[in-house]
Amino acid sequence: MRTLISSLLLMISAALPAFAADAPPATPGLGPQALMEEVSQELLNEIDANRDALAKDPARLRAVIDRYLLPHFDTDYAARLVLGKHWRTATAEQRNRFIETFYKALMKDYGDAILEFTADRLRFLPFRGDPNANTATVRTEVRRDSGQTVPVNYTMRRTPEGWKAWDVTIEGISYIRNFRADFGAEVEQHGIEHLIQRLETQGVGAAARPKQAAAPDAAPAKPERGTTR
Repeated sequence: MRTLISSLLLMISAALPAFAADAPPATPGLGPQALMEEVSQELLNEIDANRDALAKDPARLRAVIDRYLLPHFDTDYAARLVLGKHWRTATAEQRNRFIETFYKALMKDYGDAILEFTADRLRFLPFRGDPNANTATVRTEVRRDSGQTVPVNYTMRRTPEGWKAWDVTIEGISYIRNFRADFGAEVEQHGIEHLIQRLETQGVGAAARPKQAAAPDAAPAKPERGTTR
């Protein structure tokens, strides 16, 4: 009997590493759905309390967005995807400058849109995904004044620091894909330094973006070049 028990224990011990290999690595913090619900609620609560002041003060709005979203947005990963093959040929200094200007462009557009959001208009849809996967999509809906709902989805990835978003898709149009198409064409024609200097000198408003993502009550527009539905 003792020999049988010892054999069983050895078999179980040998099997444990295989089971452990199938499990995803431990990720600190909340899961993707819970994280975005918490961050969105905190952000919208502050915007609700200071909407008029934030609308008049872009720098203050940017600071609010940075405080809530920046720790949970994978800026470096998103910037690499936007530049695509051009990331490999960019210098370290160009990469750092592009990351900064790209994040400003993305958050400027997102800030303009989120000023029109209120907590009672945002609804999180049930999570559809594999909890063990390394990527996830958090689906939400925002209700317009007309009553029409607008899908706003966050694409996220598992990182050693926790789950982080790297793309926002509004009405089926991905910000990352839109930026990649427009910026890629400009880099092909003028070079990456030209793109970075244009963004730095002309400001974040110089970045192209999906027109219907400007605000939840904007009239639908045809997808721009390089966008997908």
